[in-house]
Amino acid sequence: MTRLRISAARPAGRRRAPGTRTPVALVVPALVAVAFLLMPLVGILARTSWSELGTHLTSPGVTEALSLSLLVSFWALGLSLLLGVPLAWLLARVGFPGKALVRSLVLLPMVLPPTVGGVALLLGFGRRGVLGPWLEDTFGIVLPFHTSGAVVAATFVAMPFLVISLEGTLAGLRPRYEETAASLGASPVRVFCTVTLPMVAPGLAAGAALTWARALGEFGATITFAGNLPGTTQTLPLQVYLLLQGSPEAATSVSLLLLVIAMAVLICLRGRWTGATTDRPARDVPAAEDTDPPAPSAPVGEPPAIPAAPDGERWPLHADVTGFNRLTLDAEPGTTIAVVGPNGAGKTTLLRALLGLTPRAHAALRLGDTDVTALPPHRRGVAWVPQDGALFPHLSALSNTAYGLRAHGAARGEARRVAQQWLDRLGVGHLAHRRPAQLSGGQAQRVALARALAARPRLLLLDEPLAALDQTTRAHVRHTLRSHLAGFGGVCLIVTHDPVEAVSLADRVLVLDDGRALQDAPPAEVTRHPRSPWVARMLGRNAWPGVATGDGLGLADGGRLVVADPLPEGSRALAIIAPEAVSVHLDKPAGSPRNIWPGTVREITSAGSRLRVLVTSQQAPDLVAEITPSAALELGLADGVSVWTSVKATEVLLVTL
Repeated sequence: MTRLRISAARPAGRRRAPGTRTPVALVVPALVAVAFLLMPLVGILARTSWSELGTHLTSPGVTEALSLSLLVSFWALGLSLLLGVPLAWLLARVGFPGKALVRSLVLLPMVLPPTVGGVALLLGFGRRGVLGPWLEDTFGIVLPFHTSGAVVAATFVAMPFLVISLEGTLAGLRPRYEETAASLGASPVRVFCTVTLPMVAPGLAAGAALTWARALGEFGATITFAGNLPGTTQTLPLQVYLLLQGSPEAATSVSLLLLVIAMAVLICLRGRWTGATTDRPARDVPAAEDTDPPAPSAPVGEPPAIPAAPDGERWPLHADVTGFNRLTLDAEPGTTIAVVGPNGAGKTTLLRALLGLTPRAHAALRLGDTDVTALPPHRRGVAWVPQDGALFPHLSALSNTAYGLRAHGAARGEARRVAQQWLDRLGVGHLAHRRPAQLSGGQAQRVALARALAARPRLLLLDEPLAALDQTTRAHVRHTLRSHLAGFGGVCLIVTHDPVEAVSLADRVLVLDDGRALQDAPPAEVTRHPRSPWVARMLGRNAWPGVATGDGLGLADGGRLVVADPLPEGSRALAIIAPEAVSVHLDKPAGSPRNIWPGTVREITSAGSRLRVLVTSQQAPDLVAEITPSAALELGLADGVSVWTSVKATEVLLVTL
């Protein structure tokens, strides 16, 4: 009789990877370290007189010292917040000479012996110190042997915990949130209070808790600088020191109290306030999928998409951009310019230069009759939508959209009413109550668009605004955005890699490469005569650069292309070949084609109802042909199949570079 033996499965969280073993050489020292740290705590617990614990903790001296400790520690926390938060922001956000020295000064109290810190405070703020006589003569302030001296000592040793914790959190907060808030019209102080502080709240709370706990337990600097006066400077740690000399049992009980407080702080911090920002998904509400049907466009009778500027004010654009980007932009009101180019061409740098947010490029910018070159970002009237939208994670979709209106002084009710209208127009009005973590990527991008449009900017900058949307939603938002831009009184720049967006949304297409403008023309002209290989390929065409010869084009790799209408010999040119003009053969073709190359099929992809076949050759650059699925089946095309490609001379268009 065979028995089935079923072993209990281990919890998933405790499984070990197959073949892994914990090295004994590391386990033993680790256990010794744990025992070493645990033993003092065990000693306190073992030596505590539990029957007399209440009596010890309620004695007049202990209660008086506890009250004083709480007073001193909370005052120290307040001073640390007042001084340490700006210092942490400065260290995290601003580069300046001597920054490493300032950070060392912040860390110094953490490594300095407390009594040495007390001596330093005495020599700096004491009655015979560097600053002490001035404080006494001018304000009548004497810090040593006074409760205020205990506060100063506690602040000196505890504030670094707040600064270091908050600086790390600020460094992890991506600046694009603050930059986006500034582009919506918020002043630096408003940005700091409404965006930065809420987003670093976990790190701030962690630093504040550690600072308060450290101030509560401060001993060495306090006794050296402020003395040990009952009711004035004798805090709870100093009381423990005195009790050890006359009543060790009471000292143990008070030590246990301080231990419990410290452990409570650490338990509250564990896993909850680790210095992370609030830029994370909501815990209880799952993120929505982008499957909600788009809301209908605004019906007839609603206000226009973008209200007309007061007194018919409109804002033409003139910008001279220098630095990495070197170009001049002029555009009339209502113009939409699509900015295209390969990665690293300077598209985003151009937008940031117009915002005044990058040292890589500088824009002398005029909007209408106003020169805004010297103005800070929040006063330029330039709204920006970055690639990921940069929605403020602590605000709802409605509050995000109303942010720019509130920054410009609109009343809360009016701002929320207008914001709701914009969300409705972009098809996400039913999501107004959700936080960004509860939105899909497409929904979040539409909210970001609504937020920028609601701010009524003079210049609108969109960095790939539709990239996160699916095809159906993209078409809807593209149509909605086009209708809004038609009534916009300023200029709009859209960075895009989508030729459909460039053609359907833009009045002009600006082609950048290495920071320079290669082409600035209407979409139809750029489509017919692209002057950049990258743009030609973006439009789905083959693009081969070379030098014009007597009958065609000499290619960079030594090949030759015959054309029907050659350019003057020696001029640099770009050959444009439509994929549908490329013929694919199994055998070398005979007849009229002047351009014939052998090659190998490397990739076959679907392009609507047709197939795009990539053919590589040693005699010519890579070539893309577009054929029907039936033709591909008849030819038996597959990766690795040897073929011949041909292009008629009349099918090649040469564009001068």
